[in-house]
Amino acid sequence: MERYKLIKEVGDGTFGSVWRGINKLSGEVVAIKRMKKKYYSWEDCVNLREVKSLRKMNHPNIVKLKEVIREHDILYFVFEYMECNLYQLMKDREKLFSESVVRNWCFQIFQALSYMHQRGYFHRDLKPENLLVTKGIIKIADFGLAREINSNPPYTEYVSTRWYRAPEVLLQSYVYSSKVDMWAMGAIMAELFTLRPLFPGSSEADEIYKICSVIGTPTQDSWPDGLNLARAINYQFPQLAGVQLSALMPSVSKDAIDLITSLCSWDPCNRPTAAEALQHPFFQSCFSVPPSLRPKEAVSRTPPSVGARLSREQQCNKRYYGTLSDAKLNSNFSSSKSCSYMSTGVQRKLEMANQDLNRKDKPFKTSTRQPKYQPPGKKSPTAAAVVNKGRAVLGVSDASEKLASMTIGSRRQPLGQQPKPPPMKAGVQWNAESGDMFLRPTQHIQPSRTFSRKVAG
Repeated sequence: MERYKLIKEVGDGTFGSVWRGINKLSGEVVAIKRMKKKYYSWEDCVNLREVKSLRKMNHPNIVKLKEVIREHDILYFVFEYMECNLYQLMKDREKLFSESVVRNWCFQIFQALSYMHQRGYFHRDLKPENLLVTKGIIKIADFGLAREINSNPPYTEYVSTRWYRAPEVLLQSYVYSSKVDMWAMGAIMAELFTLRPLFPGSSEADEIYKICSVIGTPTQDSWPDGLNLARAINYQFPQLAGVQLSALMPSVSKDAIDLITSLCSWDPCNRPTAAEALQHPFFQSCFSVPPSLRPKEAVSRTPPSVGARLSREQQCNKRYYGTLSDAKLNSNFSSSKSCSYMSTGVQRKLEMANQDLNRKDKPFKTSTRQPKYQPPGKKSPTAAAVVNKGRAVLGVSDASEKLASMTIGSRRQPLGQQPKPPPMKAGVQWNAESGDMFLRPTQHIQPSRTFSRKVAG
């Protein structure tokens, strides 16, 4: 920690406090999370869910963990610095956010959630305080409660702030999935539009009452598993009809209301996944390319045989650069297709070059007089000219054959196949700034005496 200077405390949570700091060597501003619990070995540090999950993720909308430091049995996480969080932007704001701003933020969050869920993790603690913003870029932070999707239940009962907690968790279900993140996103979206929490319950029972007052009481048809969970803990749902979300958010579009309604469904199976949410009509404009950025179709004078292939290429470009509202999120533009398009372009140029060569050769042959045949001799200039001409023609034909057989390969690495970082080892300090994410040995510190601490409920 001698390389960093702590400037100001910017947040305090259950498990640690966050400080704004600066790297003394590079001058970079960073966020340093100081854990409240003592850690006496590197094994304990390496096995933390926040460390394990963040080391496996590299996404522009997930906060980057730069370094892990253990000093005097205190653990520090060094993150990239973000200016503020969503809660700070909302709490003192009087004017509502525009729908385009909310759409841009939510689109980025759903991309990060889709990336995270596809890699086997769900966050479990999504709330405005854990969504960090800097100049229009939003990132998910605080993976202290992150859990692997394939891990064995039972899961912990407390997973997130009450206002954004899914109903299956409120009913003390020990088996839940990444759909708890989707419920939280529905509540966060509604809060971004109204600047007020959608379900501000003061307790678990009051939270369920607030949910029923908005979306109505669940029935045997809408959520049979929820009724079984309530029956198991002797809880009876309040009988409420609910209200239309459009009445609570009159200035919000129908697409946004429809997405929030699906995200805040009683039954987790009826909530869309993050990838499905990105395909919702609410995000249709996020896939559109402005006309000023679309490529202009070049008028090319090509032979008829090449024109057919070129028209197919232009149609492919139209489909790729146009509106992608009907496209799938994980649509793969394979490198083999792009290579075939590129090789077609090379072949077209070669054909045009050969045609030009033929045009130039024809008048040259007709205009020159054919010399009389003379037996070639060793010192005959005519023989030398013929030999040199033959070599030149042979060189052109060889070059054209080599260029015609040329193929262009693609070195682009397929999506989703990113190199995995090497496993961390005990007794070392991990640094993510280098390309190989190397581990540095640190000075061994003798365990200090034990202090009593409070246990967060």
